[in-house]
Amino acid sequence: MGNVWDAEVVVTPLLAKQLIEAQFPQLSPARVAELGKGFDNTVYAVNDQYVFRFPRRSIAVPLLKTENALLPLLAEVLPIPIATPCFFGCREPGRFPWLYHGYHLLPGHPPGNLSYEQRVKSAAHLATFLGVLHSYPVEKALKTGVPFDELDRLDVHKRKPRLLEFLEKIRSLGLYSEVDELLRIVLHITPHDISGKTLLVHGDLHIRNMIVNNEGLIAGIIDWGDVHVGHPAVDLSIVYSFLPPEGRDRFYQIYGEVTPGTKELARFKALYTTAVLLLYAHDMKDLHLQKAAAQSFDLLRS
Repeated sequence: MGNVWDAEVVVTPLLAKQLIEAQFPQLSPARVAELGKGFDNTVYAVNDQYVFRFPRRSIAVPLLKTENALLPLLAEVLPIPIATPCFFGCREPGRFPWLYHGYHLLPGHPPGNLSYEQRVKSAAHLATFLGVLHSYPVEKALKTGVPFDELDRLDVHKRKPRLLEFLEKIRSLGLYSEVDELLRIVLHITPHDISGKTLLVHGDLHIRNMIVNNEGLIAGIIDWGDVHVGHPAVDLSIVYSFLPPEGRDRFYQIYGEVTPGTKELARFKALYTTAVLLLYAHDMKDLHLQKAAAQSFDLLRS
């Protein structure tokens, strides 16, 4: 059985350059440098000013279409910069089968090794951001093609056995030393009814999809491919994988209190996402991400 991040099509730097120069001659000669490979997209920096995302799997194509329609609207209201498409690439038969897009490069870098103090300083900014996002009119979002949660991201009954498998694999690979404590947390999490609350959510808010500035403060949110109408716990997972307890208290003072069940689901989602990220980092030999995911596990234990 393959990994969920295995690619169907990979755009090489040369092909990316050729596609961009053919469809966007104003960017010629295009200087292309790989920024990374996500589950769904291969990402390149272009001319040190733009970022282009090329789908790696067919499942990512409708997600990009939704981003193209929604993100320009969200950019007008959100208090943190987001990756707003401004170049809309088309398929080229024989070379690349799908659409792709580009946006202005957001200055900064992934969170990585931040201190507790730096993380706490981002709590208010993050709370304000999610408060605005989760208040966005759902009907307006649905008109742009945003789906409901089709992946049952908070289905504890379905996802807990898979998470337990991930954690055992992490133990066997020696990727994290405190797996037993994580297992105890997971085993005590129970299913909750999530039918009563549906909001617009980012859907995949974790350390790879955030940009911080040189002071470690959140400066951008990227990769909106999982945006959907669903339960806020999906996004609130970042509260547990990125913020220490002091930061969580500050976050909820601004965002507003949520139910204990929502907090438990958010922690569960954070554990699941972090486990996947750690295994992905190991498979990709990305030591920087591997260390960052381990730090998220440390926070999740606190």
